[in-house]
Amino acid sequence: LDKMRRIKTPEEIESIKKAEKIGDEAFTKVTDWLTKCYREKTSVTEKQVAAHIEFYMRDAGAEGTSFDTIAASGSNSSLPHAMPQPKLLTEGDFLTMDFGCMYQGYCSDMTRTIHIGEVVESEQKKVYDTVLQAQLAALSVVKPGMVCSDVDKCARDIIADAGYGDYFGHGLGHSVGLFIHEEPRFSMKCDAVLKPGVVITVEPGIYLPGRFGVRIEDMIVVTEDGYQNLASSPKELICV
Repeated sequence: LDKMRRIKTPEEIESIKKAEKIGDEAFTKVTDWLTKCYREKTSVTEKQVAAHIEFYMRDAGAEGTSFDTIAASGSNSSLPHAMPQPKLLTEGDFLTMDFGCMYQGYCSDMTRTIHIGEVVESEQKKVYDTVLQAQLAALSVVKPGMVCSDVDKCARDIIADAGYGDYFGHGLGHSVGLFIHEEPRFSMKCDAVLKPGVVITVEPGIYLPGRFGVRIEDMIVVTEDGYQNLASSPKELICV
């Protein structure tokens, strides 16, 4: 059954697209809310960010979350699977939000990292730009016939060349469907070949222990001649 689920039908893809669209709408709304809070000097915690994201998704028609929502700021963003804490967002911090929802039984998954305040430190900018370049490079080679480990290597090499190779400790992506983690995966160990109908994430990250982390994640579907990106949220660094 795991192998049968690798290739999604057009009907399944439509449900996944709708789930991802709900996620995009939630990101827009939570970013607008955070901008308003920052301008009005209203204190906000990571737990409140996660709660707002989940409300926006359910309000837009989601059946529930596809996994526990991540909202991690400052040093917490250096933990890839951080759980939201009663920690206040602080000016100068990155805020990583990783979330997804269920729609008609199918999952979505996306991550965006934004910055609290307008002043971005030089290394923060370098790390963000490196992660974005790695993701775009990996996306540029996605097509049927590509070996999953080769796509992973494309992103991993860019991060390593920038001097952060030791700080990207997870695979580049995983398939998504009825479950949030399915096969095949973009990882160094996966020699599966991409085929049309595979829905998979592309999510490079850099995590500097005790300092900050950045992850950018889109969910795509492999097509006959390339891929379609199901996420539409902007990827240039947003400062609130």
